[in-house]
Amino acid sequence: MTRINTNVPSLTAQRVLGENNLSLNVSLERLSTGLRINRGKDDPAGLIASQNLRAEKAAIGAAIANSERADQVVNIAEGGLQEISGLLNELQSLVTQTANEAGLSIEEKQANQLQIDSIIQTIDRVAGATSFQGLKLLNGNLDYVTTNVSGNIEAFKVNGAKLKHDDTLDVQVLVTGSAQVGGFYLSFGAANLNLGGSGPSDGISERFVIELAGSKGSRELSFASGTSIASIVDAINSFSEVTGVRAVASGAGGVSIQTVGFGSAEFVTVRVVDDGNINAGIAAAGVYKFQAANTAAASTVPADRTLFSSANNKTTDAGQDISATINGILATTEGTIARINTDFLDVEVDLKTGTGSGAEAQRLGAVNAFTINGGGADFQLAARVDIGGKVSIGVGDVAVRNLGRSRILEGSTYINYFLSDLGAGRGLNVVDGNRTGAQEVVAQAIKEVTSLRGRLGAFQKNTIGSTIRSLGISLENTTAAESLIRDSDFANETSGLTRSQVLVSSSTQILTIANTSPQAALQLLG
Repeated sequence: MTRINTNVPSLTAQRVLGENNLSLNVSLERLSTGLRINRGKDDPAGLIASQNLRAEKAAIGAAIANSERADQVVNIAEGGLQEISGLLNELQSLVTQTANEAGLSIEEKQANQLQIDSIIQTIDRVAGATSFQGLKLLNGNLDYVTTNVSGNIEAFKVNGAKLKHDDTLDVQVLVTGSAQVGGFYLSFGAANLNLGGSGPSDGISERFVIELAGSKGSRELSFASGTSIASIVDAINSFSEVTGVRAVASGAGGVSIQTVGFGSAEFVTVRVVDDGNINAGIAAAGVYKFQAANTAAASTVPADRTLFSSANNKTTDAGQDISATINGILATTEGTIARINTDFLDVEVDLKTGTGSGAEAQRLGAVNAFTINGGGADFQLAARVDIGGKVSIGVGDVAVRNLGRSRILEGSTYINYFLSDLGAGRGLNVVDGNRTGAQEVVAQAIKEVTSLRGRLGAFQKNTIGSTIRSLGISLENTTAAESLIRDSDFANETSGLTRSQVLVSSSTQILTIANTSPQAALQLLG
């Protein structure tokens, strides 16, 4: 049957040729772009997945750049702290050198003081000059803003705190156990030593010999009959710097021997080498332990008393660290200091000691320490912008007025000194000031700066470094997943291209034949 009005084979050939051309165009597009998915119709679900992965890649790449930027910021801060560390070491040398009093003239001491003043000024200048794009790094700009500081807080430090936008955080300390000094109460029964059961006028050459030891060293002291309690206290306190033990007159005829510092690292050891026969006439004489909750009073428990004549073996009493929780987290403690370190809050609190009869212990109970209102250095080190992806670290002001805080015992009073007190005319100057206290302050300043450098170094190594490595792996895997979904498989596409080319050529040839076949009708017309 031959028809000319409707050429069905031609229509079929045209349809097939169009399909083959479309397939050829798709192959050409995929091979030219390198992508399997160029528009939504190529693979709707695949397009959604690949676009999500592309967004994740962009966020991860930005997080890597943020981490590298954070590393550079910390590098600059570390450079300033390294210079300050060198200056502090020089300061330590000058303090020790000036303590060689008999070997130095007053002019040399004054020259050393001039150097110390210059170093102090330079530390302040470095602290104020260290910056990143104009942002000062060591002058307190990156420290946390705090308010409502409790009067029960001696000092505090916020090393890190994650806060939501415009949020605040209350730091609450619950003291469950007080920090205490170690020590004993020595009862002599009178305002003056009465040895051998008789007064000093009898000429008895008895001696009361006692050995005292503390965390810094030990000394053996000898007292004659008639020695006053005040003289005993002065003698013990004259060696406090080398023993770590101090004495306070207590009651009508007693001496309270205590550690200079608080905490379990401090201790007092008492050994009566020779009791001078003091117990012969004084029934109450002996070595008493302190009351469990009050180190300002002797225990009344009979088992807590040792006669001087029986105290020839060493008896030791150690101090006690504070026990506390901070915001519900059990704190690590040392002396009067409590600290927690979590991913959301890293704080250190030094609590004041109590007053009145419990002068050597903290007040037990809850303390609303302070409120954190913001501040710190916040770095976005994760692809997702939320509080979990933010890392926060505090860098305090390292000016000399804030460095080296030390509680130094002067007489019966603790005084807070700072590095600035080493300046000319101040209490710790090296010309005529307290050089022992000066060295203690410098040592504490070195410890603080070194601790800050270590904290920043740990932040660089363990937080930033690990984050960069982790994000790099995530970027690699995310890119691989996106490529698997969206990129062209050239081997498969070139095979399809060859097939499409052959089919297009074949379809074109068939269409030509189909278009010429109706001409056969002319033969029927003769």
